[in-house]
Amino acid sequence: MPAEMTVELVSVERRLWSGDARFVLARTTVGEVGIMPGHQPMLAQLEEAGVVRIDSTDGAKRTIAVHGGFLSVSAERVSILAEFAEQADEIDTARAQRALERADDSDAGKAAKARAEARLRAAEAN
Repeated sequence: MPAEMTVELVSVERRLWSGDARFVLARTTVGEVGIMPGHQPMLAQLEEAGVVRIDSTDGAKRTIAVHGGFLSVSAERVSILAEFAEQADEIDTARAQRALERADDSDAGKAAKARAEARLRAAEAN
């Protein structure tokens, strides 16, 4: 079994991270999945508002807020294709907190609340 895998995380707007990793943690619509090199191939839909953690081979842990998209896994590669994504150090936590506070019980408000919570979780993990 290989000791590392190639990981690429891209959003519609840009590539957020690409490199070699030892572990990826992501939340899909059917639950949380941990991926190590040699993982069984799979394709999954990402949670609408979640957090992805990438443990790279250099020892760094990167946390990224991801909003929708797909996760594709082969034995040596993980591709994360997100509709929108923000690295933890890019997140304006005050803005996310304000969005959380103004979210109402409408469908749009619930979605905004979930995105704000994902941003705050990603920022806290940094």
